[in-house]
Amino acid sequence: MRLYDTARREVVDFEPGPLVTLYSCGITPYDAAHLGHAAVYLHFDMLQRYLQDAGHETKCVRNVTDVDDDILRKSRELGVHYLDLAAEEMARFDAEMGMLNLLPVYGEPRATSAISEILSLVGAALDAGHAYEAGGAVYFEVSSFPEFGRISGFSRDRMLELAAANGGNPDDPHKRDPLDFVLWQPSLSDEPAWESRWGPGRPGWHIECSALALRDLGETIDIHGGGRDLVFPHHECETAQSEAVTGKPFVRLWFHVGLVGLGGTKMSKSLGNLVFVGDLCREWDPAAVRLALLAHHYRADWDWDASGDMPAAAARLALWASAPEGDGPQGLAAARAALDNDLDTPGALAALDAEAMAGRPVGDGARLLGVELE
Repeated sequence: MRLYDTARREVVDFEPGPLVTLYSCGITPYDAAHLGHAAVYLHFDMLQRYLQDAGHETKCVRNVTDVDDDILRKSRELGVHYLDLAAEEMARFDAEMGMLNLLPVYGEPRATSAISEILSLVGAALDAGHAYEAGGAVYFEVSSFPEFGRISGFSRDRMLELAAANGGNPDDPHKRDPLDFVLWQPSLSDEPAWESRWGPGRPGWHIECSALALRDLGETIDIHGGGRDLVFPHHECETAQSEAVTGKPFVRLWFHVGLVGLGGTKMSKSLGNLVFVGDLCREWDPAAVRLALLAHHYRADWDWDASGDMPAAAARLALWASAPEGDGPQGLAAARAALDNDLDTPGALAALDAEAMAGRPVGDGARLLGVELE
């Protein structure tokens, strides 16, 4: 199997052992899941399916960021407890991912479940000279980690730009360097707080994923990733703080999924230009929604076209369903060959289209792609 590794910026041979560990950055549960979310988790689902088909055991963890600036802001606006909001949105998210026939993940841990591990990790970074206290907060000092920037390959100016756009607050006067990032921060009066040796507060965003990944999957993960917009700052900062403490490579291969847009702009909760998974699955067969997403290569940025994507996917599903019943070993082999090549789902779909149009069964190939034909 060959996959694109973000850090090496090329398609590389991926040679996993019998057990493959995967970590997918999950949602911050303060609103419904949109197609951008679904694309990420669906392609991680395809990784699991393909690896299991090849005889590997998979252990996939998809975290839940149930305490951060976004969910606290939304819970404040709604006048509800942040954990009640998280529980409601997670129930909806799990139901919608079930509609898309995603395999169960090994774990779906919440950030709030790892406060003790977060405190230990922050303390270890301080003790090792990679962090410092200032203004009631604890910051990671990027100058202490010479490889900072390795994952993204971005220039310092680009990193500063992205940090400012993603809550990194490079103008914070307590920082020694504008790129330094928060590990632990004081809580506002209406925010949750946990006791620590640096005073009551709450974790920074990046430290949550490091603590969960290290706790649930160990010091080195086979595949880690999420949406392409997480490369910097999130995954760059995760790598720095994890490797600074453990001294081990944090991730063997970085897997990032392209961004889904609407009207030429990336779908995002902050902009409100969203297409929701639940709405689509109520209007169309959820298997067709799955096929509509798989029709785009995982690394591609693409724009959702409601008048084209869903009718095409529904027609494809009908074509496959009209094929003769049976397994279809030829189609399965062609689908496997496509997935071998950087998880080429569009190629796998095209291979099964050809089989169905030739009057041959496609059951096994469809099943490999997570589609059960009735």
